[in-house]
Amino acid sequence: MPAALRKAREAMSKVDTAWLRMESPTNLMMITGVMIFAERLDPGQLKHLMEERFLAYRRFRQKAVDSVSSAYWETDADFDIDWHVRIAALPGKAGKIELEKFVSELASTPLNHAKPLWQFHLIDNYAADGKRAGSALIARIHHCYADGMALVQVLLSLTDASLKPKQHKELAKVWLKKDQGGVLQRLLEPAGAGLSQALALGEKALDKAGELIANPELAAALAKDGGEIARELAIALTLADDPATAFKGELGQSKRVAWAEPMPLEEVKIVGKALGCTVNDVLLASAAGALRAHLRDVGEEVDGLTIRATVPVNLRPLEHAKKLGNHFGLVFLDLPIGEANPLRRLERVAASMRELKKSKQAALTFGLLSAVGMAPAAIQRVALELFSRKASTVATNVPGPQMPLYLAGCRIDEIMFWVPQSGSIGMGLSILSYNGNVHFGLIVDGKRVHDPEPIVQRFAPEFEKLALIALMEDWEHDIVAADAAATLAHFS
Repeated sequence: MPAALRKAREAMSKVDTAWLRMESPTNLMMITGVMIFAERLDPGQLKHLMEERFLAYRRFRQKAVDSVSSAYWETDADFDIDWHVRIAALPGKAGKIELEKFVSELASTPLNHAKPLWQFHLIDNYAADGKRAGSALIARIHHCYADGMALVQVLLSLTDASLKPKQHKELAKVWLKKDQGGVLQRLLEPAGAGLSQALALGEKALDKAGELIANPELAAALAKDGGEIARELAIALTLADDPATAFKGELGQSKRVAWAEPMPLEEVKIVGKALGCTVNDVLLASAAGALRAHLRDVGEEVDGLTIRATVPVNLRPLEHAKKLGNHFGLVFLDLPIGEANPLRRLERVAASMRELKKSKQAALTFGLLSAVGMAPAAIQRVALELFSRKASTVATNVPGPQMPLYLAGCRIDEIMFWVPQSGSIGMGLSILSYNGNVHFGLIVDGKRVHDPEPIVQRFAPEFEKLALIALMEDWEHDIVAADAAATLAHFS
C-alpha cells in the first residue's frame, strides 16, 4: 500500500465499528437533531461556520470504510461542503406538521456511504407560529462518529453564548459543570469502577452467550456464585424478551418523528423535589404514562404490563466530552406502563433507576459492544438481536445548557434530537433540557405507530398528574400512593 494512502487511513475503534455495522434497512444508525430559530439563518454564514468549527474536527472530513476484516477512517479527497450542507424549503404553511414530516423522511433515508456520513439541511422558510418566517436546521450524523454526549459537545462548538463571539470559548466550561451531569454522572461512578474487567469479559461474553441461554441452570449458578460483572452478564442474557405490543414487533423502513411543546424545567424540579425523586424519574414516568395511554387507545390490554428501555450511560469523564468516538454503555430500565396510579408508576421508575445506579451493567455492555465490533457478521447479528429483543425503546435524557445559544448570529429557540434504535427496537424517547425548558421528542417505526403526535401530546398531561399529586401533599407526611389513587382514578 502506498505511504500516502496509509497516512490517509486510520483504524476505527472496535466500538465505533460495532455501530457502523449495526445499520440495517429497518434501523439506520443516524443521530438526528433539529434546531429551530425565530430568524432566517443565512446559508452562506452557516457554511462558513461549518467549515471553521465543525470541520475543525478532522474526523468529519473522513469516510467510514468497512472491509471484511476491519473498518477504518479514510480522508475524502473529493470532500464538498455543498454536499453536506443542503438548502431546502417546506411546502404549504411550512409549520410544525410540515417540519415533522420532512424530518421523518430524512430519518428514513440512509446517508451516502461513499462520503463522510453526515449532512445538515437548512430550512429557510420555517414558520413555527404559522406567521413569522424563521429557520430550522436538521442534522444527521452516523453513530459511528460519536455518541450522544460527544455530539452535544460538537453542537455546542458551533454556538456562542451571546451575539459576541468572544464568549464562545467560555460556553463549554459553563455547560460542563459536574453538577449538571445528572443521571449520566451518577451512573458513571459504579460503572467506571468495573470498566477494565468488563472490557476483558466482553471478549469472552459472546462465546458464552449461547451456552448461558441454552442452559438456564448454568446462568442461575453464574448469577449466584460468579463475580459481580459475570453476574451482570448472566442477568442481562437471561432477561425475558419484551412482550409483543403496538411498540414491539415486525419493523418497516419508514420512521415517524414528533415533539411536544417545551415544558418549564423549574416546574419539573419542584415536582421532583416534592415527591422525593429526580428530574429524570419524573420525566421518564411521564413518558411511561403517555405510552400507556396510547396502548389503551389502540385497544391493547395494559394492566400489569412492563416494557424495558435501553438507556445510554456515558462512560467518559465530562471534561473529555469533546473527544469523538463512542464511549458509553447501555442499561435496561423498566417502564411500568401497566401501572394505573401515576405516583406508583413514578415510585417504580425511581426504584428501577436506584438499582441501576448500583450495577455495572453499563460497563458490561460497553465491553460487549467492543467484542461485537470485531466479531464475524453472523455473530454480530445474533448478539444484536439477543439484546434488542429485551427492550421496546431507547430512552435518552441529556442535560443541555441552561442559557440561550446563538448559531451564525441567530438565537436557537428549540432543540430536539432522536437517537437510532438497533436490531428489533422500533421506538426512541428523547428528553433534552435547554434554556429553562424540557424538550420531549419521539421517533417510531411507521409500521408500529403510524402517527406519534398523539403520544407526545400526552406527555404534558401525564406530568400535570404528578404536579397535582405534589400539590395535594400535606408537607408533613410522605405521600402514599393509595391516597393519591382515589383522587386520580379518573385519570387512568
